Amino acid sequence: MDTRAIQFARTGGPEVLEEVRLAVPPPGPGEALVRHRAIGVNFIDTYHRSGVYPAALPCVPGVEAAGVVEAVGAGVTHVAPGDRVVYFCSSPGAYCDARTLEARWLVKLPDAIGDEEAAAGWLKACTTEFLVERCAKVQPGDAVVVTAAAGGMGLLLCRWLAEVGATVIAVTSSPEKGAMAAAAGAHHLLGYADMPARVKELTGGRGADVVFDGVGKATFDAALDSLRRRGLLVSFGNASGKVGPVDFGILAAKGSLFTTRPTLFDYYATPEDFALGTARVFAMWPKLAVAAGRRYPLAEAAQCHRDLESRATTGSSLLLP
Repeated sequence: MDTRAIQFARTGGPEVLEEVRLAVPPPGPGEALVRHRAIGVNFIDTYHRSGVYPAALPCVPGVEAAGVVEAVGAGVTHVAPGDRVVYFCSSPGAYCDARTLEARWLVKLPDAIGDEEAAAGWLKACTTEFLVERCAKVQPGDAVVVTAAAGGMGLLLCRWLAEVGATVIAVTSSPEKGAMAAAAGAHHLLGYADMPARVKELTGGRGADVVFDGVGKATFDAALDSLRRRGLLVSFGNASGKVGPVDFGILAAKGSLFTTRPTLFDYYATPEDFALGTARVFAMWPKLAVAAGRRYPLAEAAQCHRDLESRATTGSSLLLP
């Protein structure tokens, strides 16, 4: 069989994305064929397209989707044809109607979680889980800054952090986006120009325990200056570009700070990690209020990327086959 897909043959801006027809191989041992019902759009897709994260060319972007299993290969027992599933995976390829992939990434969906809801939130919820609970190990009462707090990741971080008892300081680019972060549980709102002075004011001059920053280059210095002595910067995204070379001496000069650049796949690397993380996500799911943001037909993937990179979107965008 074949499938309609969005592909890029060279790296660059959204204009390199084009619609093609590709063959879909039958599932081999350990694989499954999934027909997509909703495809999640994440910033990592733009990193693959632009070349920030190298990918073999030509490349079909996308690492997250929800759909229905159509066939399974030998040795696959945890899902079967007809099962509704969601996945994120380390190999791009989700911007299509159907694909064959390693079945180990597939998780069966309960009836209570719809396809669009799952595709809008699964990767982001799993990312939020590891960032809050296993990377930063946030404790009740911690003061935590979230940049880009009205984005798909930002809103989930606000909800999860509020649920575990942190004081959430949300940074957004407009009052309207700040209102969204407040509705998601943020206790304090500020704009980018107010970092770090307002953070220090809100924490009595101490600074934040943790900063979760998905913006990257444009906010790196302000994020460090918002931290308390021995505070932690979790830099998990590059929306404004890579941070670039860093003089480690700056961490000492600003208060013996810690920083990390974690990735989802290192925290979901083993079956034990995967089982632990996904179980926690399902337990927290009712608290996360996951909802799809803007929906685009699959053929409009380039416009979706333009909107995402220009901060014209809020919440989690979807491509619909």
